[in-house]
Amino acid sequence: MIEIKGIIPALITPMHADESINETELRVQINRQIEAGVHGMFPFGTNGEGYILSEAEKEQVLKIVVDEVNGRVPVYAGTGCIGTKDTIRQSLMAKTVGADILSIITPSFALASQNEIYEHYKSIAEAVDMPIVLYNIPARTGNSIAPATVAKLSKIANIIGVKDSSGNFDNMLQYIEATQDDKDFAVLSGNDSLILWNLLAGGAGGIAGCANVYPETMASIYDYFKAGDLEKARKAQDSIRSFRGCFKYGNPNTIVKTAVGLLGYPVGKCRAPFNQVPEEGIEALKKVLDENKALGML
Repeated sequence: MIEIKGIIPALITPMHADESINETELRVQINRQIEAGVHGMFPFGTNGEGYILSEAEKEQVLKIVVDEVNGRVPVYAGTGCIGTKDTIRQSLMAKTVGADILSIITPSFALASQNEIYEHYKSIAEAVDMPIVLYNIPARTGNSIAPATVAKLSKIANIIGVKDSSGNFDNMLQYIEATQDDKDFAVLSGNDSLILWNLLAGGAGGIAGCANVYPETMASIYDYFKAGDLEKARKAQDSIRSFRGCFKYGNPNTIVKTAVGLLGYPVGKCRAPFNQVPEEGIEALKKVLDENKALGML
């Protein structure tokens, strides 16, 4: 089993103007992240626009990521679909391509009971012999994994972690408390502003969209924490607040990808229709990026 830990970028998917995958730039972004000291790589999650990529495109992206990473850090593959059968098929594809870990989002659109959620993940774990990290993001899916369900799922050998993107710190604390007897089960923050607090509470780190913009800063939160320098870890954690303040101007992953573009990387826009940032948002981003550059964050 691979240890789940550190800062894992929710890697953006660079695209050309026609919305096709920009392989050259994807490889650039992978190396940029690894050279900055991140601890894993997570393609086609929310920030990677996994919700709008076709199955063929997901396989294409994952092949590129596995090839370019070349074993330097673990590769997490987001394989969750609405249905159990489709999720199993995507997970087996990820295994064949060479991913190290599966990140599986909850079913979406239709409301699922906790027993349905449990049986969904149990069936996937039995069908695919790979480490699995559960992914809780109720604002996007409409379904939430209750702490008791996480505790129950943690008893399945290859379900080894959970990412909580609820934004509810108490929920994440309950995940940590419910699984604290299992030393190999990891709780990750999916909210970038809660990563240090996750670590202080006994969590393992975070899957971070902001790492696309500030890879060194985000990786340093974990590294400083592990080194026992809580003052520097807190400073790094607080330093992304102004950037996250720009999320009010649009979809957060659209803001993130726009910011990477403003740094000079030809990553393109998010796929339509989720690709608009008002001019006031662009100006706010430029101001924050300039300020952060002066602070040595870029």
